[in-house]
Amino acid sequence: MDIKDLETAHNKKIGIKQSSKTITSGKAKALYIAKDAEQHVIRSIVKLAEEKEVEIIYVDSMEELGRACDIDVGAATAVIVE
Repeated sequence: MDIKDLETAHNKKIGIKQSSKTITSGKAKALYIAKDAEQHVIRSIVKLAEEKEVEIIYVDSMEELGRACDIDVGAATAVIVE
């Protein structure tokens, strides 16, 4: 999977809280993380994704991830929902 999959996904959740809820519920297909997001902010969601065996894809910047999600601000994380 890559950023194009996120851009074309019909069902996605954006942000740490929504991403965490989706992963916890077992409905996340892939987790996208901005490389420039604060490490202390994303540390717990990375661990959660690893525990739940969700694929993790790193994106260069929060700005790029926000654009891929079709929002006007940056995003630290996003998930594709199964």
